[in-house]
Amino acid sequence: MFSLTALIITGLICLLGGCAIGAMLVRTINPQQQQNKDLESRLVQAEEKLGEYQKEVNEHFAETSQLVNSLTQSYKDVHEYLANSALKLTDPAISQQMLEAAKGNLSDDELIINEDNLEMPRDWAPKAPGQTGALSEEYGLKEEHEESEPATEQRA
Repeated sequence: MFSLTALIITGLICLLGGCAIGAMLVRTINPQQQQNKDLESRLVQAEEKLGEYQKEVNEHFAETSQLVNSLTQSYKDVHEYLANSALKLTDPAISQQMLEAAKGNLSDDELIINEDNLEMPRDWAPKAPGQTGALSEEYGLKEEHEESEPATEQRA
């Protein structure tokens, strides 16, 4: 009735069709595998982002360290310039104090301060007797009759 070749070919076609249907059923029945693949891909992406972030943080702190070192060196240069200028321009005792302070060897008790020339800072203009200071309410204001008198004299 049926030839052996037709039977074998039919059997193979049915076997392949059954495998395809079985694979489709496994995928639809077991979606956990697809979710696992999605989670794995998201995990890989998150790890890549974390690696990039860590790299940026490392670069930030390296650059910050270089800038702080540069700032420190600039501060040292300014201090050295001021100390050298002080040596040239001030009293030798004050110059020696500045050098000792730069080395950290000077205590507060050793500071030489000439108290004869010390004066509290003023936030007002000094005034002569009978005049008002700069912070006075009347400072700079003139009487109205004083301003009007010169104007009338000029017309005459």
